[in-house]
Amino acid sequence: MPLPLAPLIPLAVRLGLVATTTFALTRLVQSASHPGRTDQRAEDALDDLGEGLSLHRPADRAEDRQTNATARVRRVIRFRGRTYELDAGLLARFRLRATGE
Repeated sequence: MPLPLAPLIPLAVRLGLVATTTFALTRLVQSASHPGRTDQRAEDALDDLGEGLSLHRPADRAEDRQTNATARVRRVIRFRGRTYELDAGLLARFRLRATGE
């Protein structure tokens, strides 16, 4: 007795469409993304951060109304017999300048 394959055609077409769309989107995202770079000066600055949160306005930037913020969290997490070290650092600058308009 032959196996009827005609009812499987719509499923095969849908799966093919999903696979093609996924492949195309993956290629698009890969071509549009920037590979990035690692700046050793920034890595050193993040390593030198103190733990906790700080917010300050530098005296030499008073005319720019610049505010700097830093945050760092360092923790050791033990989960299911494995140990993970969490080290999250953040440097941020917010500067608001009035234009001559």
